[in-house]
Amino acid sequence: MRTLGIDLASADKETALCMLAWHGGGATVTDLKVDVSDDAICETHTRADVTGIDCPFGWPEAFRAMVAEHAPAEARWPDARDHLRFRLTDLRVREAIKRWPLSVSSDLIAVPAMRCHLLLRRLQVTDRAGDGRVFEVYPAASLDLWGFPSRGYKGAKGRATLAKLVSGLSRRFPWLDLAGFRGQLAEKDHAFDALVASLTARAAALRLTSVPAADERPVAAKEGWIALPVEGSLDRLVDGGQEDPE
Repeated sequence: MRTLGIDLASADKETALCMLAWHGGGATVTDLKVDVSDDAICETHTRADVTGIDCPFGWPEAFRAMVAEHAPAEARWPDARDHLRFRLTDLRVREAIKRWPLSVSSDLIAVPAMRCHLLLRRLQVTDRAGDGRVFEVYPAASLDLWGFPSRGYKGAKGRATLAKLVSGLSRRFPWLDLAGFRGQLAEKDHAFDALVASLTARAAALRLTSVPAADERPVAAKEGWIALPVEGSLDRLVDGGQEDPE
């Protein structure tokens, strides 16, 4: 199996991709690039079995309805605020890691989401809840649920923390071969997030991530659904074992 992780920015600059090749007893980084285009993403996706993209796949249904002027007449501020700002999957993330993801309708993450919307069309994704090939992922949540620091490693000020994260991941999981990319991962947080996205894509492929309940799926298919790793899943990525997420 080959898994592709994408850390999607609003432009090619700082957009990163990471390919992992999984083999008996381990995984090897075979491709790691920063400042990549949609064309490069689409081409690399054709060589992957599963792709995880760190970017919201859609907007809250309440927000979409308001923009389309179909919002319920009884909607009132501030009661409607969180429904307009956050998706169902964002609520599940908050329950899991005790903080909200960025709001796709009211934070700057909306600009990468616009790019992602067009990219998903090119990748022929119609079910945004996770169609088995392409999943929405959130590296900070994956790190948190896997027991690693999930804050303070971004930008120049976080360089030391990022280096410790890379070292900690390698030490805890010797089966992960960084194949000469260790320096780049320790210097570029976007590259590191792409690696975590690729690991999360593997977890999703093995059904070791959360999935929407039956009554949540119609909304999740439109809004997107963040594949949250289940507890202990990082230890099971090599053996390929499956378990049904709760």
